[in-house]
Amino acid sequence: MRDSSTLAAFFDRAMEAIVADPGLPSALEELLDGLEAGSLRSAQRDAQGQWLANPWVKRGILAGFKTSVIIPFADWPGGAADKAAFPPRLLGANSGVRMVPGGSSVRRGAHLGQGVVMMPPAYVNVGAFVGDGTMVDSHALVGSCAQIGARVHLSAAAQVGGVLEPAGARPVVIEDGVFIGGLCGLFEGIVVRERAVLAPGTVISASTVIYDLVRGVELRGEVPAGAVVVPGSRPAKGDFAASAGISLYAPCIVKYRDAGTDAATVLEEALR
Repeated sequence: MRDSSTLAAFFDRAMEAIVADPGLPSALEELLDGLEAGSLRSAQRDAQGQWLANPWVKRGILAGFKTSVIIPFADWPGGAADKAAFPPRLLGANSGVRMVPGGSSVRRGAHLGQGVVMMPPAYVNVGAFVGDGTMVDSHALVGSCAQIGARVHLSAAAQVGGVLEPAGARPVVIEDGVFIGGLCGLFEGIVVRERAVLAPGTVISASTVIYDLVRGVELRGEVPAGAVVVPGSRPAKGDFAASAGISLYAPCIVKYRDAGTDAATVLEEALR
């Protein structure tokens, strides 16, 4: 078993060199095993608290896609056909994960921590990390390489976007203790810091302007720790927009959680 630095050296090359190397199949298996165990991550937090992608990890996953053929998975409920390197994981009773019957799927190379619960149907893609005690509710998506912390609640139909290319692009990151309401969408490498709360229907990408009504500032790329975000609106510019009463979507931070305030309570207060 190669250590992470040796694997990094293998995959930190031009794609042409990686796919031509006869050692790729064994290196890819070790990479995927490490991702599933959580010892390897497609992104990680540095000493300054910034989340950075590990390009070599994503390059390894991409090499697997480039070199794999499509095969049937006849034993999978309903049948499936996918790249041979990334079969759906079969999680047994000793996995520490509660996979409720009804059509959920976890792809090879995704990590699910102890105590994770998946309600059907939900999907976790390759390279993703889902921390201990997290709930992935019905119709929720955890995209490729997305990073989900511990004790996170992804409510029904929450969409956490994924990214494989370019290899250096940061995935969506949701830190510990975050509550994501139903029908929320998080895309383009947005970072949601610990214990934040997103009300149902909130959609944020890295380029979305977030209006912090508490501190009187505009933010991009990151939801602060403990922030409570709700869908809002602002008037569109121009005479025509004014005459037609047009407003644009504008997510707003309406308060911050106290240390002892749970997500359900603070969200109910914010939405009143």
